[in-house]
Amino acid sequence: MNQLHGKRCLIVGGTSGLGRAAARRFLEEGANLVIAGRSVDKGKEALTDLRSSGSVAFIACDAAVSEQVERLFADAVALLGGLDVLYHVAGISGRRYGDGSLHECSDEGWHATLEANLTSAFLTNRAAVRCFLQQGGPGAILNMASVLGFAPAPRYFDTIAYAATKGGIISMSRLAAARYAADGIRVNVLAPALIDTPMSGRAVNDPVIRHYLRTKQPLAAGPGRPEDCSDAAVFLCSDAARFITGIVLPVDGGWCVSEGQYPLDRGT
Repeated sequence: MNQLHGKRCLIVGGTSGLGRAAARRFLEEGANLVIAGRSVDKGKEALTDLRSSGSVAFIACDAAVSEQVERLFADAVALLGGLDVLYHVAGISGRRYGDGSLHECSDEGWHATLEANLTSAFLTNRAAVRCFLQQGGPGAILNMASVLGFAPAPRYFDTIAYAATKGGIISMSRLAAARYAADGIRVNVLAPALIDTPMSGRAVNDPVIRHYLRTKQPLAAGPGRPEDCSDAAVFLCSDAARFITGIVLPVDGGWCVSEGQYPLDRGT
């Protein structure tokens, strides 16, 4: 406990799913916390859920809009008295906008997914680095990618724009880690496999994919839990990881080292 005691933390995308689970763990570990998200209603719901765990505030922000991100960081720094940690979780699947296989992905699906996933991470990371440099002190950034950025599974997870954004987040984070290590700024990445959240409901509730996950994610024989990512996030944002930067940590239940089990194409 208290791994984040006194840390001034901002979680972008902290109102639901992986972000809210992380917010709860950050508070349990003693963080002073601001969460951000696009939906005011989800923000209010998250505050009601989280306030029993510690000190937390919500700021509405579309992280893909530069002006809103600038206001978010100004307001968060004012509320927290500075900033020590940015955890960027925000993102979408893109399917409802037309993301899919390379030959089927629509222009709208491509642009919507890149804006929500990669542009938003660029804007928040830029703002965080500027803040850390201005403070003249160390800082930690943790970005959310996916195993699909480097370990594809196209039979069930064939979304080209989503994979491209997650690969882009990894490349962006590693370059930033190299560039700002001498300033005491650490930049790391979590790359989950399939985690049971509202955004992953399509896959989690598909019996064929559940069968596939029995051997693709053998540590759980199925999808992971949001807490699996939250515990890893606490470590990478804490002083226990003070000598770690530029890593991409798969939180994947064995995804990257397992082939997965497909149903037979014929009834034999």
